[in-house]
Amino acid sequence: MRKSLFYSISLVLFVFPLLFLVYKSFFGVWRWGSPLPFEPSLRAWKVLMNEGEFLDSIGVSIWIAIIVLAVNLLIGVTSGRVFSLSSFRGKSIIEAFLMLPLFLPVLVVAIGLHITFIRYGLADHWTGVALVHLVPTIPYSIKMFKTGYERIGTKLIEQSALLGGRAFQRFYHIELPLLLPSIRSVLFLTIVISLSQYVLTAIIGGGNVVTLAMVYYPFTDTADEAVMAAFSIVFALIPAMLYIILEGCLKFILPYQHPRGRKNL
Repeated sequence: MRKSLFYSISLVLFVFPLLFLVYKSFFGVWRWGSPLPFEPSLRAWKVLMNEGEFLDSIGVSIWIAIIVLAVNLLIGVTSGRVFSLSSFRGKSIIEAFLMLPLFLPVLVVAIGLHITFIRYGLADHWTGVALVHLVPTIPYSIKMFKTGYERIGTKLIEQSALLGGRAFQRFYHIELPLLLPSIRSVLFLTIVISLSQYVLTAIIGGGNVVTLAMVYYPFTDTADEAVMAAFSIVFALIPAMLYIILEGCLKFILPYQHPRGRKNL
């Protein structure tokens, strides 16, 4: 009963909207009283492909998203471990300070960072855009990894240390496999947030760094819903494909995940 309800809700909330977008991208919008369209058309997809910076923006967006994800994993794991397993004076204040970007207006953060980035030559460059994408993503990563380490606790780590396990061995064989749910959450959320950043990219990139969001949002003013549907499909498929690829990489990087590791257990 619960599975049927879950699949029904998933179908209504996720599958049906995607299928509707696919239909609109090939058949356009049906108006009441007009004959139903039966012949699919590639017109919307041709318009999309003929957009000069469309394909290049996909590559730039993916590159920036991967860089942002790597930095998020590094900072998230280290900070989450410290905030969860360590106790020191001022911990609550530092943690609250790191969560502050979630409560500040995006324009305030972007304009303040833009002045700093101009001084150091990071403005109008993909490096500055990748750095500014850390502002809305790092707080979530820290929070998720902190929760992951709180779920692990200290007993397994202390037992490994007592048995002579080195720091890297403890991290690779104990912490990483147990942090897999947090890694997956950070992976997907970071990619989606990075790909969808328009204001931060526009201000820091200065129009020289063109990501998919920079190309996508001007299309929202068009009345051509077929083109918008095609663009939305591409925008939705990119994070899904990146997630699948990176999830496959995790199967071989993390211990006890790939088939050979399961066989040996």
